[in-house]
Amino acid sequence: MTDSGALVVRGRLVQPSAVVDDGVVVTSGGRVAFAGSLPDAVAAGHGPAVDRVPAAPEAYVLPGLVDLHNHGGGGVSFPDVASASDALAGVLEHRRHGTTTLLASLVTAQPEVLLERAGVLAELAVAGEIEGLHAEGPFLSYRRRGAHNPADLQEGSVDLVRDLVKAARGYLRTMTIAPEVPGVTGPGGVAEALIEAGVLPSLGHTDGSTEQAEALIEQVTAALAAAGGAVGPMTATHLFNGMRPLHHRKPGPIAACLAAAARGDMVVELIGDGVHLDPATVRAVFDMVGADQVLLVTDAMAAAGVADGRYELGPMSVVVHDGVARVVPDVSDPQATGVTPASDTSGEGPIAGGTAHLVDVVRCAVAGGVPLVDAVRSATAVPARVLGLMGEVGSLEPGSRADVLVTDADLHPIRVLRHGVDVARGDVEIAGA
Repeated sequence: MTDSGALVVRGRLVQPSAVVDDGVVVTSGGRVAFAGSLPDAVAAGHGPAVDRVPAAPEAYVLPGLVDLHNHGGGGVSFPDVASASDALAGVLEHRRHGTTTLLASLVTAQPEVLLERAGVLAELAVAGEIEGLHAEGPFLSYRRRGAHNPADLQEGSVDLVRDLVKAARGYLRTMTIAPEVPGVTGPGGVAEALIEAGVLPSLGHTDGSTEQAEALIEQVTAALAAAGGAVGPMTATHLFNGMRPLHHRKPGPIAACLAAAARGDMVVELIGDGVHLDPATVRAVFDMVGADQVLLVTDAMAAAGVADGRYELGPMSVVVHDGVARVVPDVSDPQATGVTPASDTSGEGPIAGGTAHLVDVVRCAVAGGVPLVDAVRSATAVPARVLGLMGEVGSLEPGSRADVLVTDADLHPIRVLRHGVDVARGDVEIAGA
C-alpha cells in the first residue's frame, strides 16, 4: 500500500502515558515521521507543513486500534465465510471505526470446517488485510462452552493443531484452550505443540481449578521464555466470561489469571462493552494488574455495526436484541442455558459475542473510570506487544506504521488512516481472491 505523500494530523495526541494537548502526527511513505507537541514539530523542521493544519482541541489523535478477538461485523461472520472477499467486508466494518489491526477469530467446529475457514481467512492475512487468526476452540470445557457447539468440542489433539497451523499458512497467532481438557497441558500436549508452532496459547472457556490454571500458565511462561520471548506473555480469553466464577473457597481459574497478570506472566482480555462485564469490574482489574497487563477486546460477531436480528456464529444460531447477542437455546439440552457466568436467569441462552467496535469498548472503559491513556494503551500498545509487533503497530512513534484514529471529544471516530492512507468507504480488492 502506498500514500500520496506527507500528511499532518493535529489534535489532542494520546501517548502511552500522557495526552499532548496540541499534538501533531506527521506521516510519510506510510510511516510516522514525527509524533509529539506542536513546538517540537516546528523545532524538528515540520513547521511549514504543520502551519497549514488548524488546531483541533476537540479532537483526540490515537494510534490505530488492535483487536485480538473478533469474530466479524457488518453482517459477516468470520467462522462462516466462504471467500476472502466476503470476509473483507467484516474487516472493513471494524477498520472504518478505527481498528486497523485485527485477528479474525474462529469458533469451535468440526475439524474439516475449521481447516477450510482457516484457509479462507489466511488469504486476508497474506494480503495484509488482517494480522492473522485466532482459534477459539475446540479444546474447551463443555460446562463453560458459552456459544460453542457442544457436539464439536473435543480432547486436545496435536495433529489438529498442526493441521490448523498449516491451513492458516503460518498465520495462526493465538488459540484458546482449557487446561483441564485431556491432552492440553503437559509434555506432548496441545500447549507444547502451539508454542513449537509459534502460536500463543490463551487460557479460556474453562471450568478448571486454580491449580490446573496455574499449571498451564507455568508451562507456557517457561516455554515462551525458552523460545526467546518474541511474543507474549500468554493471554486469558475474555476473563470472567466463560469461566468458573471466582469464589472465596473455590477460586478457580480467575484467581490464577489475576495473580499471573499481576506478576507479568499473563495479559487478560476484558470485553469492556458494558454487556459482558460491569464497568466497575473493568476498572477494578485495571487497578489490580495495571493497564500493561490488560487487553481490551470486542469478541465481536456478525451483528457488530448492523441491526438486531438472527445471525449464525459457526454452527450456532444467535439472536441479537437491543445490541445483546445470545445463543438460541436448544431446549432438548438440559445444560443449554445458564452454562456461563455471562448468562442471566431469564431462561435466555448465553451471550454469544459482542456487537461493539473496539473504540466503543475504549469509550465504555473510560466512562467507567479507566484513565483515557490506560484504556487506549490496552487497545493498542498492549495487544501489539503480545503479538510481537511493538514499534510496528499500536503506537505513534517515528518509524511505526502510520495507523491513526481521530475521534471527537466523546471518542466517536472522525477519521481513520491505515498505512498513512484515509480508510475509504468502498471495497478493497484482494489479489487472487
